[in-house]
Amino acid sequence: MSTFVVVGGDAAGMSAASKAKRDDPELDVVVFEQGEWVSYGACGLPYYIKGEIQSLEELVSVTPEEFRQERDIDLRTGHEVVDIDPSDRTVTARHDGGAVVQEYDQLLVATGSEAVTPPIDGLDRAGVYTLGSMSDGKELREYVGRARSTGDLQQPDRGPACQFLETCNGPVGIVGGGYIGVEMAEALAANDFEVHLFQRGDRILKQFSTATSETVLEHLGAQDIAVYLNTEVRELAGSDAVEAVVTENDRVPVEMVLVGTGVRPRTDLAEDAGIELGETGAIATDAYRETNVPDVYAAGDCAEAEHVVTGDPVYVPLALTANRHGRAIGRTVAGEPTEGGGVAGTAAVKAFEMEAARTGILDHDTARDAGFEPVTETIEAKSRAGYYPEGGTVQVTLTVDGPSGRVLGGSLVSEYGEGAVHRSHALVGAVTEGVTVDALSNYDLAYAPPFNTTWDPVLTAAKVLEGKRRSR
Repeated sequence: MSTFVVVGGDAAGMSAASKAKRDDPELDVVVFEQGEWVSYGACGLPYYIKGEIQSLEELVSVTPEEFRQERDIDLRTGHEVVDIDPSDRTVTARHDGGAVVQEYDQLLVATGSEAVTPPIDGLDRAGVYTLGSMSDGKELREYVGRARSTGDLQQPDRGPACQFLETCNGPVGIVGGGYIGVEMAEALAANDFEVHLFQRGDRILKQFSTATSETVLEHLGAQDIAVYLNTEVRELAGSDAVEAVVTENDRVPVEMVLVGTGVRPRTDLAEDAGIELGETGAIATDAYRETNVPDVYAAGDCAEAEHVVTGDPVYVPLALTANRHGRAIGRTVAGEPTEGGGVAGTAAVKAFEMEAARTGILDHDTARDAGFEPVTETIEAKSRAGYYPEGGTVQVTLTVDGPSGRVLGGSLVSEYGEGAVHRSHALVGAVTEGVTVDALSNYDLAYAPPFNTTWDPVLTAAKVLEGKRRSR
């Protein structure tokens, strides 16, 4: 019997294990996971901390018992793999103070990512959190719960980020203005915390267009979030526990800090085994997600992927990519070689009463490096028919290649529920298939007054940009 071993029990690992076992029931599938949780939705943690999701168990897609009993997968939680030996085709894991050696015929490295540790003094102080695991989410939820139930946190003078709230828990800091930073600003503000968000760069959500970032920033201000742009945090000051965020020009009192400055691939195990990394620092693979070591695959947040626009390797640690590539590896291991497919960097974020989405290439320098001559246009349009009693606006930013008209990327933002995220799907198709902006303007998108205007905002943006491109 052939044995397929998986290192890592989250999205990529469990998708691969499940698909391989489903397609080849005779295959022996063994999964090592160092923690107790598997197949969980880490993207839901901000909403658990906010209180919209009541238990961590609700974030679990399939329980360990279901994997073992219903899917016949040998899932071993609490097992930390410490060595991969490609010459002997074995992995070694630590468990309960002992060592377990497991042979494999095919191996998947799905070790995920870890939080980036920025060069800030005081990261080890009590009250400093990251949000990358279920245990992190549990600790933050407990912090929020204590503050709400006991009210024993120090009540500061009501600062600029608390002036409109009826009640306000002690001020908290967020370092990083990306997805986690914005989502956690909402989660903490919803629990009456005074929120101070520090961003080293000149805008939040830098993966999105400048127009989208500015729109979301304005909305955060309206929600009483104090945002500090172009601000580098020097120290998280205090004695044993954090007491202030110290920047070059300011000292902001806080009682808790969330550090959300991004993630990096967890690759030490792979490197020690002679598995090559790519130019992004993540594990390099071919189209089938196989590494330079025969029969050893890599997927998820530890691995590179190919960008659909440039064809170059990129590091885009997102849930759908992990699930999709894991599933493809499962089919390959079961006997049907399947490519994992490229990525467009498609992502979405909710910020209070706004939603935003992005896909493809928006940064002009990145586009030029790939050989394109980028042209960008931003428009605003109604989300529904003008005579319909509800609705809002959708802002669409499109970037195309000037000479060819090829759609390179898009960024959209609207009021929550007014369709920025769903409208982005049309742009994902255009970016992935390499269509021109003229072709995009002729997409036959759905129309009915409660949902859309006759000319969808995406079509309007395409028409405007095509006219601009032709007049250059």
